Amino acid sequence: MTVRFAVLGAGRIGQVHATAIASVPGATLVAVAEPFAEAAKAMQDAHGCDIRSIDEIAASDDVDAVVICTPTDTHADLIEQFAKAGKAVFSEKPIDLSLARVRDCLKVVESENATLMVGFNRRFDPDFMAVKSAIDAGQVGDVEMVTVISRDPGAPPADYIKRSGGIFRDMTIHDFDVARWLLGEEVDSVVATGAVLTDPEIGKLGDFDSVNVILQTASGKQAIITNSRRAAYGYDQRIEVLGSAGMVAARNQHEANIDMAGADGFSRPPLLNFFMTRYTAAYANEIAAFVAAVADGAATPTTGHDGMMALALADAAVKSVEEGRAVKLSEVLG
Repeated sequence: MTVRFAVLGAGRIGQVHATAIASVPGATLVAVAEPFAEAAKAMQDAHGCDIRSIDEIAASDDVDAVVICTPTDTHADLIEQFAKAGKAVFSEKPIDLSLARVRDCLKVVESENATLMVGFNRRFDPDFMAVKSAIDAGQVGDVEMVTVISRDPGAPPADYIKRSGGIFRDMTIHDFDVARWLLGEEVDSVVATGAVLTDPEIGKLGDFDSVNVILQTASGKQAIITNSRRAAYGYDQRIEVLGSAGMVAARNQHEANIDMAGADGFSRPPLLNFFMTRYTAAYANEIAAFVAAVADGAATPTTGHDGMMALALADAAVKSVEEGRAVKLSEVLG
């Protein structure tokens, strides 16, 4: 079976997913919906797809699945529309910035018996998958502590920050999902701190650019997450898992995996400098997993529930910073 896709939104992440679709056997890009004609035409030229409206795609018999890459505040409405239209849905995170709205959306998905996958691409990175496989194989024993370091080389534009919901809901949300995945238990409490250290304009927009979070499960397992909007040396993406019998870690990826040595010492090539290059394989693996789920009628590996829980952790982190205390996840989930 070939899964026939439409991409909603031809911006940066839409381009990433269109490229991923083109790289996956059993997937083809049929159409794109994009209000900016130049961006739509660029995707059409790159992939040979039609340009259609969102409503036209919903009514199209030659579209099996959609990838939602539109602004966050449109995700929930589009998920519902395409669930009701009988299409499989892949949506970029978050489903919405409101937990109540997410719950309502997931009720529609359930009532329509629709397929929904939420985009948490880092679970599909080959190195991170190898870390998870080592855990599942018992190579580190019982997981005790997870450390996630995620630092961007630079901040996104101000217009993006205004609509993002803040660093915890936009950036750290990926790390919340990874932490849940690697801990193997739901988080019970959240302690977070936030500061403006890299750009005062981010503070004027009501956001932070530097945050740290400690997650703890009911059994006492911990995850430590550190984020920054500025890493002068490149896109810093590392994971370490400490267990009762050992440790497993995923290192940064460089432009080339070589070491150089001379009279002045040792050096390595620069880090990959952007998510579009660092996570190329992850995006392809993610779409491949979605295609397999649609083709087989199986459950998706990342679900609406995963999207809801990651957002709940983000809300708890915001509350922790505002109130200067540990926040139980039950306080935000109700």
